Amino acid sequence: IEKVIASLKITDEQLQHIMHTLEDEMNAGLSPATHKQASVKMFPSYVRHIPNGTEVGQILALDLGGTNFRILLIKLHGNSKIELTSKIFVVPQSVMIGDGRHLFRHLAECLSDFMKRETLLHSGICYPLGFTFSFPCKQESLSSARLTAWTKGFNCSGVVNEDVVKLLQNAINEKGINVKCAALVNDTVGTLMACAYKDPSTAIGLILGTGTNACYIEDLDKVGTWDGDYNEPKQVIINMEWGAFGDNGCLNHIRTKYDEEVDLSSINPGKQIFEKMISGMYMGEIVRLIILDLLQQELLFLGHRDTYGDYKTPLYNRGGFYTKFVSIVETDEGIKFSNTRRVLEDIGIRNPTFDDCVIVQHICRQVSKRAARLAGAGLAVLINRMGKSNITIGVDGSLYRYHPRFKRNMERCMETLVHKDLKFKWALSDDGSGKGAALVACVAEQNSSEVPVKHDKTTN
Repeated sequence: IEKVIASLKITDEQLQHIMHTLEDEMNAGLSPATHKQASVKMFPSYVRHIPNGTEVGQILALDLGGTNFRILLIKLHGNSKIELTSKIFVVPQSVMIGDGRHLFRHLAECLSDFMKRETLLHSGICYPLGFTFSFPCKQESLSSARLTAWTKGFNCSGVVNEDVVKLLQNAINEKGINVKCAALVNDTVGTLMACAYKDPSTAIGLILGTGTNACYIEDLDKVGTWDGDYNEPKQVIINMEWGAFGDNGCLNHIRTKYDEEVDLSSINPGKQIFEKMISGMYMGEIVRLIILDLLQQELLFLGHRDTYGDYKTPLYNRGGFYTKFVSIVETDEGIKFSNTRRVLEDIGIRNPTFDDCVIVQHICRQVSKRAARLAGAGLAVLINRMGKSNITIGVDGSLYRYHPRFKRNMERCMETLVHKDLKFKWALSDDGSGKGAALVACVAEQNSSEVPVKHDKTTN
């Protein structure tokens, strides 16, 4: 058992090495010479201006990332005050896999219904809209992005390699509603922006949920792939897509056989290696594979075989141990293990012994601690790189919100890795994918003369 646990431990020296490697990978993603083959893509978001809390106005947001989508009306009152109304709409299965034009017409139809409900339709005002589109895109400007691939069960025809902002705007125009899609926003960037409205020292956006990603404010002179103007402010938010760190094999030295099995049985083998060691989508599965390995070695749950000589338990099924179980198990303090027992009974292990509970909790703690330390090392790279004396990290996601130890484990790790003269604090994002998108649209409209325009960099 200790041998298995030891394989999950990452030393401080290993973390230092990982940090150096991540910075090298970041620089590769930012360089035009190496960007194409880089694992960490470091996409410029084209978001240059950060809100400071004084912004006012009414902005719409559309947040599409799954079978449900939201439309929001955000009223900014200045003084960092936000008023929000929203409605959830459904994307029917037939639309998810049908003609792409039908999808965008459906979005425009729902937008029209929402505006009618909020009495915005005949106001004579053209409302800016921020579009959170949580699918892989190649962003070409603040209001232009081409879909590179559908995910999450969507497979609409005629959309891949097309500009999704243009497709949405065309559908809006067809519907005859007075809305301008001013910005397409990644949810990580939205998280940073939503937190910055309340705290302008926010310089990092972090998602720790089903997936993981980070963004941060980078100096333009370090962004070799930048193809916009060089007006003030000479900065841009970089969407790192850090989940792909390790796709080139640079993290193989810390991966276990369980990580390799999770990867091989996933829908994208060899991709999103860093994410698969951290995020909520995979954490429960790593724990399941370890428990199953110990069970098969007869080191766990002795005496639980049924009359057919096997176990009646979902542990044999992929996805049979949920990440929420990891959080529940780790809430146990003391020696009663009431939560751990409840989880084990949920998966068919009746009357687990004290030792069973100790071992299962130890496995959960080591898997989540490793994830937190890896995420913390990534954040330490960003804080050290920016060199700002006080930084706020805007963060969202179920892992950060609901796991009882994740934040604490990240902080402990970061305290040893972040330069001593640099301070950081956390801000829990309140609806980054909605408010954040609206704020990007608002700030873009207010600074419309400075929104980046593509041009040949050789003219500089």
